[in-house]
Amino acid sequence: MSYQFRKANLAEIPQIWNILQKAIHRRKLDGSNQWQDGYPNPEVIQNDIEKVAGFVLTNANTILGYAALFVNDEPAYEVIQGKWLTNEGFVVFHRVAIAEDYLGKGLSKIILNYIEEFALSNQIYSIKADTNFDNLAMLSIFEKLGYQYCGEVFFRGSARKAFEKVLDKSSL
Repeated sequence: MSYQFRKANLAEIPQIWNILQKAIHRRKLDGSNQWQDGYPNPEVIQNDIEKVAGFVLTNANTILGYAALFVNDEPAYEVIQGKWLTNEGFVVFHRVAIAEDYLGKGLSKIILNYIEEFALSNQIYSIKADTNFDNLAMLSIFEKLGYQYCGEVFFRGSARKAFEKVLDKSSL
């Protein structure tokens, strides 16, 4: 397959929301409370896209996955029970979701590799992220891709595991 990771547009909100709704349902079936409180929702996706932070993974004209990327913009990361590896600029990603028909094909890892390319192309050498303590799939991806556990951050009253990956400046 030939993948493209590009900025999402407002016309794609229905497709992106469909992907996220199914991911929300999968989290519920897994017994997780992550994404079970009305977040994310279509307004969050629209806000991502309007901030030029919403990205889609595509093959031809098919949207396979979604992620939101922000540069130096995550107020919840200012307070961590633990310690970040760096205090420099960073890319943070949220709302990674893969379309139901494409699960189990390693597409989350592909998205995270594109996020690394995005960071490096912007001369940013740190990627920060968080996930629920019971999101075993994402925890496994973090481990496989070399993210290091840094502590806990808090979103909407819940503790989340926080991770950071420091990128190699010589890989430019």
